[in-house]
Amino acid sequence: MTDVVFYGTLRHPPLLERVLGRAPTGLLPARIPDHAVHWVADQPFPMIRTAPGTAAEALLLRGATDEDVARLDFYEGGFAYDLREVEVEVETHGAATRAVVYMPREGHWTPGPSWALDEWLHDWGAITMDAAAEVMDRYGRQPVEQVQALLPMFRARAWSRRLAQAGAPSTLRRAPGEGDLDLRLRDDGYDGFMRLRRFDLRHRTFDGNWSETLTRETLVSFDVALVLPYDPATDTVLLVEQVRYGPLMRGDPAPWVLEPVAGFVDAGELPEVAARRETREEAGLDLAELIPMVRTYSSPGYSTEFFHFFLGLCDLKGRDRALGGLVEENEDIRSHVIPFDDAMALMDSGEVNAAPLAMMLLWLARHREGLRASA
Repeated sequence: MTDVVFYGTLRHPPLLERVLGRAPTGLLPARIPDHAVHWVADQPFPMIRTAPGTAAEALLLRGATDEDVARLDFYEGGFAYDLREVEVEVETHGAATRAVVYMPREGHWTPGPSWALDEWLHDWGAITMDAAAEVMDRYGRQPVEQVQALLPMFRARAWSRRLAQAGAPSTLRRAPGEGDLDLRLRDDGYDGFMRLRRFDLRHRTFDGNWSETLTRETLVSFDVALVLPYDPATDTVLLVEQVRYGPLMRGDPAPWVLEPVAGFVDAGELPEVAARRETREEAGLDLAELIPMVRTYSSPGYSTEFFHFFLGLCDLKGRDRALGGLVEENEDIRSHVIPFDDAMALMDSGEVNAAPLAMMLLWLARHREGLRASA
């Protein structure tokens, strides 16, 4: 048996239960003397550091089993934290004891501002709970190093579920009703950069009866921000070109695709912010104005992927044939600045064969006259 003390997100009992796979007992409020808790800079979780004369609020778990510690090691290892022994003051009786705590590896993270549990719960609690479920689903099946690399993807999927709560109008289509769906998730599937979930579903049919139970798979993906840069003064658009795996695996002899700027919406990030960030990364452009177009599922029959489309007004002079993309994301991107009419001709010829770009060009065709008049 081991006594483990928590100073950060695992002070939230529902998260600790998710990691342990059981309801924890023997929890005691405590403090870790001469330590303080800070946000990790640019990350949604905290770290602890030595701070003489202060004390970090904590939660002590008495009598953790070997299985508990193994599960905690797997979860905390994804954050590059290891166990070390510290002195702990138990608040109920003020006595000092020794326990182990998960400390960040030396020099791995940079501390940010002071961290507070309530603040984290408000901004990141639900996202972290969903991401932790993905982490622990991989316990005993995947190495912790692989899980650590995928943590941003887990959070992005969790954030996508939060964004989905905004919904959309149901004026023509069927409005959701309680009891219309009977969904049961299965344990089998695939967990990697992408996630494939299997499920059993039956639903209320339009005639009021119930469908047969269907077993299907869904690609659990991310929200994506897409931008078509447009210069109304010159009536030109910027298209990006890069090799794409879908056409490659389909057997398309020309897997280099013309597309809008696009990228995942990171956890906690508004789609508008992601749109501006991706435009800088892929095309080296700072947009003067961002205009919402439409919001759609990319392929609702089998994927959760959701698109946030934007028109980006900007000056495109000198941007033709520019190279962009992030090396760390293995991006190799070339920009093309062409007249709008030429882009429409490429759509008619079939050279524009990515549906998002075609949709955005058609949207622009509808609004282009007004945009040019006000340029």
